[in-house]
Amino acid sequence: MDSKTYILLCFACFSVLLNALYVSGSDPKVLSLSCGSENGGTDSDGRNWEPDAKYVAGNHPQARARYQDPSILSAVPYMDARIFTAEATYKLPIEPKKRLLLRLSFYPADYLNLNISNSYFSVVTAGITLLNNFSASITAQALTQAYLVKEYSLAPLETQVLEVTFKPENKPDAFAFVNAIELIPIPDIFGTGTMVGFSDQTFDATNSNLQTMYRINVGGQYIPPNKDSGGLTRTWYNDMPYLYGAATGVDLRSENVTIQYGKLPDYTAPSDVYATARAMGPSKDLNLQFNMTWLFQVDANFTYFVRLHFCEFQMTKINQKVFNIYINNASAVADPTPADIIAWTGGIGVPTYKDFAVFVNDRPGDEDIRIELHPSTLAKPEYYDASVNGIEIFKMSDGKKNLAGPNPELSAMLAKVVAESSRKEFKSNNKIVIGGAAGGAAGICVVAAICVAVYQKKKRLPGPDSHTSSWLPIYGNSHTSTSKSTISGKSNSGHLSSLAQGLCRHFTLPEIRKATKNFDESHVIGIGGFGKVYRGVIDNTTKVAIKRSNPQSEQGVNEFQTEIEMLSKLRHKHLVSLIGFCEEDEEMCLVYDYMALGTMREHLYNSKKPKLSWKQRLEICIGAARGLHYLHTGAKYTIIHRDVKTTNILLDENWVAKVSDFGLSKTGPNMEKGHVSTVVKGSFGYLDPEYFRRQQLTEKSDVYSFGVVLFEALCARPALNPSLPKEQVSLADWALHCKRKGVLGDIVDPHIKGQIAPECLKKFADCAEKCLADAGYERPSMGDVLWNLEFALQVQDNPDGSKHSSIGGVSETADESLRNHSMASVRPGNDHEMNMTTDDSNDIFSQIVNPKGR
Repeated sequence: MDSKTYILLCFACFSVLLNALYVSGSDPKVLSLSCGSENGGTDSDGRNWEPDAKYVAGNHPQARARYQDPSILSAVPYMDARIFTAEATYKLPIEPKKRLLLRLSFYPADYLNLNISNSYFSVVTAGITLLNNFSASITAQALTQAYLVKEYSLAPLETQVLEVTFKPENKPDAFAFVNAIELIPIPDIFGTGTMVGFSDQTFDATNSNLQTMYRINVGGQYIPPNKDSGGLTRTWYNDMPYLYGAATGVDLRSENVTIQYGKLPDYTAPSDVYATARAMGPSKDLNLQFNMTWLFQVDANFTYFVRLHFCEFQMTKINQKVFNIYINNASAVADPTPADIIAWTGGIGVPTYKDFAVFVNDRPGDEDIRIELHPSTLAKPEYYDASVNGIEIFKMSDGKKNLAGPNPELSAMLAKVVAESSRKEFKSNNKIVIGGAAGGAAGICVVAAICVAVYQKKKRLPGPDSHTSSWLPIYGNSHTSTSKSTISGKSNSGHLSSLAQGLCRHFTLPEIRKATKNFDESHVIGIGGFGKVYRGVIDNTTKVAIKRSNPQSEQGVNEFQTEIEMLSKLRHKHLVSLIGFCEEDEEMCLVYDYMALGTMREHLYNSKKPKLSWKQRLEICIGAARGLHYLHTGAKYTIIHRDVKTTNILLDENWVAKVSDFGLSKTGPNMEKGHVSTVVKGSFGYLDPEYFRRQQLTEKSDVYSFGVVLFEALCARPALNPSLPKEQVSLADWALHCKRKGVLGDIVDPHIKGQIAPECLKKFADCAEKCLADAGYERPSMGDVLWNLEFALQVQDNPDGSKHSSIGGVSETADESLRNHSMASVRPGNDHEMNMTTDDSNDIFSQIVNPKGR
């Protein structure tokens, strides 16, 4: 053998040896597998994914999803899948005696000729059952998600290979599938903690197998995997969806404090988690009346590991802020030894955490984890407040090494929607077959076209009227846009009228990304039903607010279209102006004027923003009333807002109120019956009880909601507060009760009590009371409401009632002046700054009518 041949042979043997070592686990590394993919790729976070073929034996088909849901920001790794019609096992290299983070991702879409509703399967690894009889389709429908990510933390193993087995259930046409597998060696981040309810007992999770249920950045923003600490690529979500009750406290952020981990490893949680928190707020009296509460739904008959993260960046001394912690109504940390973060950490900016375990039984109504904070009164701290920075909840495997829970049940409302959708499609298919048989060759062509349309409809999950689960899983960014169809993605969508497209600007997606710095989380200024709202700058100078349909969306394409169709044709001083929209690459964005001072609610309570004076509140209510009155009377048909509340009243830099969020609005093309029959939508606490009972929407439904807004402005408390005694939970009910008892002054916001003229308070309260009449016909019109509020303002400015004003040289009393001013202010072309475009007689906005007087 010559030397050249010998060298080649050695090189070949070395390559074989390296490959064997790699597969056997001698080269442990982070594995990110895009299952069913030919070449892998890079996702939207910049992470690289490799193909899975060399890790799974056997001939298992790969498939490409036929449709990419808008909530899926990157085709990698979700659009490709590995399909298993028989049992199959992945063999993944690992380092022995290392804890592992295993993630499995599922996008339940149409693959090949398979019906995704037939997919039921189990997943087992290292003798642990991760999933059993699992249906990704049912789970995604129940949670209104497009895709699912299941994360598990596996106890250290002695072996060098982790086997992950997928097995279809023994059901007709059943199959298993997976879109992505991630395997990450991690430090053992679990230890011992306290059993809640048993202060003398501890538990040890060091060698436990767990499933991540929730990972929450309390009071902070979403943290993507590429911003996680320690390279663990975890995802952290905001806590707002899990807050229970209307008393949500205030968000805190450390501005000048550096997080000092000290002995705590930095991989415990990112510094952004410890630099933000949620506290109860500055009011001692208010804080002592409620618990700050989070509610997380979980599977019954499991023990859960609960980790609470803390870091103090406001207080500097022991006993400044001391509080009790309750989990499922049992004391976790409470008097006589309550929580004191500074006492735990020894200083400001130093993070720590506390671990607890709680068993959740299967009693009806108990299948959740409830975390509550309340100030300690026994310790008599300097400030009666409480705060937490992060929450993690993990399910622990039971005695049978099982982590699998049941498939979630569809809510009654969602089940009805799904059933109705199926019946409609069945009828549609029947019509297709009949038409095809009768029409011959030409009919077959029509049938084929309709089949394509029906197929396009079938690709989506239930529609916009579907129920959204009251809880969100750990991977909240997987929420689907809950609509049955999507806007085309072309610059001129056929879903929008040519008039609407002509009246507002169409932005390209690159323009939107540039304006928001690629949807940077630091630019988020709010979250609503449609999605996140970002501040941005267009054309280098113009400040805008950009509302983006995202995974938290409960609305979707119909509301997107409604908002554009409505606002593109409405121009009014007291309505938020729509500048334009973007629909490209399955993105849906709306661009509005930037409202610098935020929402009305932010200036009433639960915020550090400046509190409004009484006169400011009156003027804001008047502005909102003008906007609503215009909607009701300023176009050919009545426009009913349907979601009037203080978060939908925005304030510009001059404190001018503008009504926003028209995604749920309805027009009345035929009001001969006096109402529009429609599914009940809106916000609890503001909902018209008559509308709720009869499902008949009228403009008086907006009047009722506005009555709640008026009392909210007066009392500075939420419309609903479940933490209060039963009779006080509903602001509307409680305020009416107090008014009728003659003690309304007792619940007026202390900040403004001394500012209100007695006669003004009477006029204002009378107006609010009339708005809240049980029967719609007993409520005033928005024109009457507007007149009464302007009269209340005049009384406030002229409490003795003796001053006169002059209009056109004619002297009038305050009452007469107000009445005439109100009439003038609601005429088109005056205060309305109206700019309605007409195209034809069928346009609902084409005929502007002068509103009638009182």
